[in-house]
Amino acid sequence: MKRALLLPLLLFTILLTAQSKRSNNTAYFPPRGEWVHRSPAALGLDSVALAEAIGFAREKESRAPRDQELAQEESFGRAEPFDEVVGPMKPRGEPTGIIIYKGYIVAEWGEPNRVDITNSVTKSFLSSVVGVAVDQGLIRSVLDTVANYVPPIEVYDPLAGKPDLLYPFASAHNRTLTWDVMLRQTSDWEGVLWGKPDWADRPEGKPEEWTTRPRHAPGTVWKYNDVRVNALALAATSVWRMPLPQVLKTYIMDPIGASNTWRWYGYRNSWIVLDGQPVQSVSGGGHWGGGMFINAYDMARFGLLTLHHGNWNGRQLLSEQWVKQALTPTSANPGYGYMNWFLNTDQKLLPSAPASAFVHIGNGTNFIYVDPEHDLVAVVRWIENASMDGMVKRILAACPKK
Repeated sequence: MKRALLLPLLLFTILLTAQSKRSNNTAYFPPRGEWVHRSPAALGLDSVALAEAIGFAREKESRAPRDQELAQEESFGRAEPFDEVVGPMKPRGEPTGIIIYKGYIVAEWGEPNRVDITNSVTKSFLSSVVGVAVDQGLIRSVLDTVANYVPPIEVYDPLAGKPDLLYPFASAHNRTLTWDVMLRQTSDWEGVLWGKPDWADRPEGKPEEWTTRPRHAPGTVWKYNDVRVNALALAATSVWRMPLPQVLKTYIMDPIGASNTWRWYGYRNSWIVLDGQPVQSVSGGGHWGGGMFINAYDMARFGLLTLHHGNWNGRQLLSEQWVKQALTPTSANPGYGYMNWFLNTDQKLLPSAPASAFVHIGNGTNFIYVDPEHDLVAVVRWIENASMDGMVKRILAACPKK
């Protein structure tokens, strides 16, 4: 009797597995240097609704200056000490975007080939190179303390009379921090890195208390903080023993067919000596300049990779386990997974989108919207942050009704 029941179940499981493999094998992944365009109507989309979405994106262009130094000054400089720009910046282009449905480009606008700063979308690339390190066993577990992976680091300064060493995870508090709390922005890492004190990034409370505030236990309080993100980038550089842009190029960007125009910058003072060579420790965003400079097509390719849970045309570039962790809500902020995977599980971020959708977001606003339920990826650049949901709502209005 048991055998009779198990046989149909086994056959059903095999059928589902085969269907899943066929589905993955038939998914469209654009080859390097090309991307097939399909008309919205050919894929069952509403062309008029898509045109309305594009019009909305243009109408709701960010009110911040296109000059990114001025934009950063308006966003942070008025409230922050140590606000000096130390990484490269450039004026941005016009409102830009791409909509990908079932892997195909169905709409685009603006200047999708233009290489612009993408601010904190950089963090999603940073967490990905950490993910590859975990997948390859360079980091045994995200629950390991980071301190055990980071030796004293020599600052590269050929004009200095005496070499300067960094100990970014040596304090009593920092020694307790795991890769997981660093990735979730719940570390409360303390210190000064590249001339920026942790407390000076989006300071809270009274100025006279900024330097004396109590430390929070790791994992208990979420705070968006680029100094701590840069500490994670420095730690990851130490683990890889090579510049992170080279890691990203080798393990992610080349395999997904990205162009050769993206660049990942650090600061003019974020250079270290690594195996006898000067290496720049890159930044996790454009808060003080630097970070990822990239075009919309390359952003869309990365979005398509995350849509397929790290799989690109049958090749698992990021393990499914890593993507699952990245999409797991942070207890101190359920709307955040690993940096910079913003979650919509409670539908507070994007009320018009499914709970399964997630977004890679950077200031500007730049965002990569990823919607597995609709097999959809959208890159939207230079839109008002408050208009994100309105944009997504209009894109989804063009999709076939479920």
